[in-house]
Amino acid sequence: MCAMARALVAAPKLLMVDEMSLGLAPTVVDLLLDVLVDIRSEGVTILLVEQDVHSAFQVADRAYVMETGRIVREGAASELAEDPEVRRAYLGA
Repeated sequence: MCAMARALVAAPKLLMVDEMSLGLAPTVVDLLLDVLVDIRSEGVTILLVEQDVHSAFQVADRAYVMETGRIVREGAASELAEDPEVRRAYLGA
């Protein structure tokens, strides 16, 4: 939360967030995702890099799936969350 507050002091147009869920309790991650949604509603664009695909798809408008440094899928997060190949490879479905 402190890191986000420091970043927001400068009133950015773009906020880049890298692996914010790493090492945090799930309840804290949920709280931070809610904060990201609030920040986005204020007009700040957010670039979220996250390995927790479930969490990322919950808050993202668009998503990009990367493998070995290359984009292999892109589109609306809701569409990618339903893509059978993405579900099989990344969501355990």
